[in-house]
Amino acid sequence: MVPPARRMPRMDIDIRSRRLRAVLRGLLRAGLKAVDPAEAVRRSVRRRGPLLQVGAVTYDLRRYERIMVAGAGKATAAMAAELERILGDRLQSGVVVVPHGHRTALQITEALEAGHPLPDQAGLRAAQRVLASVGKLTLHDLLFVLLSGGASSLLPAPSPPVTLGEKRRVTQLLLGCGATIQEINTVRKHLSALKGGRLAAATPARIISLILSDVIGSDLGTIASGPTAPDPTTYADAHAVLRRYGLWERIPMRARAHLAAGMRGAVEDTPKPEAQVFRRVHNEIIGNNAAAVAALAQTAADSRLRPLVLSTSLTGEAREAAKLFGAIAREIHRFGRPVARPACVIAGGELTVTVRGPGRGGRAQEFALAAANEIAGLSGIWIAAFGTDGADGPTDVAGAVVDGGTVKRAKHLRLDPLEALRRNDAYPFFKKVGGHIRTGPTGTNVNDLYLLIAESSVLG
Repeated sequence: MVPPARRMPRMDIDIRSRRLRAVLRGLLRAGLKAVDPAEAVRRSVRRRGPLLQVGAVTYDLRRYERIMVAGAGKATAAMAAELERILGDRLQSGVVVVPHGHRTALQITEALEAGHPLPDQAGLRAAQRVLASVGKLTLHDLLFVLLSGGASSLLPAPSPPVTLGEKRRVTQLLLGCGATIQEINTVRKHLSALKGGRLAAATPARIISLILSDVIGSDLGTIASGPTAPDPTTYADAHAVLRRYGLWERIPMRARAHLAAGMRGAVEDTPKPEAQVFRRVHNEIIGNNAAAVAALAQTAADSRLRPLVLSTSLTGEAREAAKLFGAIAREIHRFGRPVARPACVIAGGELTVTVRGPGRGGRAQEFALAAANEIAGLSGIWIAAFGTDGADGPTDVAGAVVDGGTVKRAKHLRLDPLEALRRNDAYPFFKKVGGHIRTGPTGTNVNDLYLLIAESSVLG
């Protein structure tokens, strides 16, 4: 049976240059296609009769009495649909959790909706259902765990007596202070009954985790807070993160008491790499940011742009990374290096924003706003930032693109780009000046993409 082709998300780019709009649309679509969740499952899971090959490992499905799917993340409905097609009538049941508005009709697996990036009661109920379902499996069963970006928030299972509201408050504080995803998940794992390998410990079944990574370096313990992976971090590490950002005294009392009990040894820590449970767990990375960047670079070359990949692990403050891209843009403009026009400089990763003002935006928009100031006055230069999930922060856009005239257009509208940056207010800035990139939910999530395009007559 030939699988149906998935419809690519729309790609609305609010810029004046028609030719640049077409080029940028083609580049971003290529990146998204490379990490399409159904295609990623199809590449990694192949069935021939009773034999199922997952990566380099072959499983005989005749050895298992029941096969179940469980998972969470923005891409997991599409992943589950493809797995249903591959397994056919051998799949008995399943449940995946996706953000509100991302649900897809499935034949066997039930798709539940929950809150993201902040967990809600729907997510709590979903997590309880997942734990109850996998707990009913036996050592004669096979459990597929599907994970993609957003799973940490979508499967909240606070360790008693910590409440969902208290855990949510901890998450809010961490999201607003500039903490990395690794640091955030270190804390969340130690406030959870499911993360940090605890989902694997909740069932005796054989586990195959199919993982679409939204974490730089694809560290298994960080993706979705590692529900089926060993956790090398400790309660002391979680405490250190909160101390580092001045949050220890600000988090709810019961969360603080639980972490303190863990540091005293009164609460069992998460399963470590040597734990027996992981002998029956197979974690398979089926897609990541590097795949998107590679596809984007190839498309740039096919479009007669000279591609230069800077990194697939770009981190740090969004406005500081924008200074790097601005410096490269000026170097290309003046000296034709490190790559000559027509050029496409590419990076992937996940930047952070330390919230200092009351504005509205996201890391991609903040990066683009900061970059606008860096390239003001340069001709034929565009810088774009794009969240592969189609959502940049708590806004309805995926990112933004700027050029050498963005600052000038803003001033004509009596807008101050530096003041907007100070207030973390990129969204209303781009809504007035132009530059937003809109896709709606893309069905995937592998961090962000950052582009610098230097025009020449080839684009004209």
